[in-house]
Formats: sequence, structure tokens, C-alpha cells
Amino acid sequence: MIIAGGKWRFNAHPLVICHSLARRRVARMQIKKVLKGLALLVVVLLLALSWPAWQFYEGIQKARSEDPLVWEDDIAALESSTRARALDGREVLFVGSSSILLWDSLAEDMAPLAVIQHGFGGAKLNDLAHYARRLVNAWQARAVVVFAGTNDIDPSAAKSPEQLLASYQAFVAAVRADQPEVPIFYIGITPSLMRWAVWPIAQSTNALIEQWSASDPNLHFIDTSPGLLGSNGEPDPENYRFDGLHLSEQGYGVWRAMIRQRLLDEIGAPQ
Repeated sequence: MIIAGGKWRFNAHPLVICHSLARRRVARMQIKKVLKGLALLVVVLLLALSWPAWQFYEGIQKARSEDPLVWEDDIAALESSTRARALDGREVLFVGSSSILLWDSLAEDMAPLAVIQHGFGGAKLNDLAHYARRLVNAWQARAVVVFAGTNDIDPSAAKSPEQLLASYQAFVAAVRADQPEVPIFYIGITPSLMRWAVWPIAQSTNALIEQWSASDPNLHFIDTSPGLLGSNGEPDPENYRFDGLHLSEQGYGVWRAMIRQRLLDEIGAPQ
């Protein structure tokens, strides 16, 4: 309050200043809250992104290892998942590397055949031989479909066709120890953009496995490469994901048509 001309008058300036300061204070508090919220969001995003990145890195390290024990947790998870389902021994068991793991529509694609899906990461043929009793024999399936070997033929460290044949023979022997008559179908190593440089080694491996399988009426070889190659004789990019290695939806369509029909021809539809 001030006195002007003998009269009391109210001076509003201090209140205006106080109100302005209060608004600034509130604004600063709101900014701090927003910044804290953004910082928390950044932390959450970094954690969310780092977990898949770590899983990817861990998967690469496992795939590079020649020790089957690195897959122990993956095998235990598959066992646990399959045990939770009602099984009647009429399923076709698919076992192998990431191409089996990533086949999201496998059950639908193989109908009316029921399936068990035992795919894990960067599995090699020796890994399948090591875990055959746990991943295959424990379920007494109607037939077994195998896809592995692509991770054994990496441009930086490729095994010989003879080594891979021996590994597949070890897998078959392990399965046949408990199921001597079960039909086993080997899906030939596929051509891919990423590993095109070692395709000749893969072809030689496929030829050896196919030749050996022909000696046993319950061993079968399925060559899906004609459906995955383009008119130029090289892998059709449309059949592969962005990485040039794993099958796309179209690529799995090729597999569905060829593998399902072969199974129905050899073992028939379920009764």
C-alpha cells in the first residue's frame, strides 16, 4: 500500500512479481519432472535394447563353440516346453538349428500331421548327436525330420563333407539305439546368400548324406534347394530374410510344400 494525494492506493506490482516467480518455479519443477521421466524412459529403452543384443551376442558365441554343453539351458527349456503338452506318440518330431526354431507356422504347415518342434539356435550336427536321446528318443515320435549342417559350413571355418557325414551317422546311430525302425528325414543343407561361397561344400555334403541314406529304407533325404534358387541358379533373395541366411515367409512356403508332401507320401496321414 502507498499514499498518493492523501489517499491509500494498492500497489499490485509486488504481487505480479511474486506470481511470475511462482509460475517460473512451477515451470522449472515441471521441466525437472519431464527430464526425469525422459531419463527413466531412456534407461528402460537401453535395457530393452541391450537384452536382445546380449541374447544375439550370446547366441553367436554358442554357435561358434564346438562344445555341445553350451546348449544345455536351451535343451532343458525345450524339454520342459514339450512335456507340458499332451503327446500320443503320433507326432513328427522336427529337430535342428534356427531354421526349425524360427518356423512359426510349422504346426499349421504340416497339418494334418501333428508335430514336435525342437529347434535351437546355431545347432550343429554334433550337437544333435549329443542331445539325440533327450530331444528325440524321449518322445518316441512317429518320424523324425532333421535340419542341421549349415552352421558347420561357415566361410570362416568349414568342416569337410566327410566330417559332416560322420556326424549325421552318429546322430542316426544315437536315435536308432532306442528306435531302430523310426523313419528319419534329412533336409539337405540349403543354399543361402550369406554362405553362397561355401555352397559347393554343402552340395558335396548333401550328396554324401543322400547316397548313404539310400542304403536304408527308413532314411530319407529331402532336397529343397531347387525351390530356393532363382532362375539364375543363385539363391532367390525373396526366399530369405534381411540377413540373407534364414528363410522368409516365402522360403518357408517352399519348405512347406516339399516337406509336407514328402512326409505324407512316405508315412501317410494320421489315422
